[in-house]
Amino acid sequence: MSQAILRTDRIKLVPLSDEHLEHEIELDADPEVMRYLGNGRARSREEVEVLHRRRLAVASRVAGLGFWVGFVDGQFVGWWILETPERIDQGPVEGQAELGYRLLRHRWRQGLASEGARELIRHGFEDLELTRIFAETMAVNTASRATMAALGMQHIRTFHMDWEEPLPGSHLGDVEYAITREQWLAHRATNT
Repeated sequence: MSQAILRTDRIKLVPLSDEHLEHEIELDADPEVMRYLGNGRARSREEVEVLHRRRLAVASRVAGLGFWVGFVDGQFVGWWILETPERIDQGPVEGQAELGYRLLRHRWRQGLASEGARELIRHGFEDLELTRIFAETMAVNTASRATMAALGMQHIRTFHMDWEEPLPGSHLGDVEYAITREQWLAHRATNT
């Protein structure tokens, strides 16, 4: 199964390809967008080009998973991802995926992060038959945590990573939120 094109009421989600590199560069060049990611600083074109190759490779690891680039009325708004766990502490690869999202700053607080994430969760559980989807962020990233909670995801744990360059607030740790297929079905039934 190749990566599907997905749609919501407002967003067209297309699999990441080389034609989207300039959008990735634009997104990662904003220090506010990158505040809770990596080293907390904007990334250079060269850094994003390297990451672009890694992002494309996600789609080749497990059928149906990968990065999606989102467009509203033909305009780029950000990207979303469903990928297999990469660290041992994230649990088994089989049956689960990590959810992520990153939006242009002028598209924040419009409900787009949760709208796109909701569609990826639906895709993961209905189309790919995943059993669990989780997401991680810094504990201080209240906006992302609120999005995760709005999706029906539950706080699972707070944990501490070893960072070469700790970001402000990293002493409070990172958090994992997750939802199982059964929880998603129950959440969907009560919210439709």
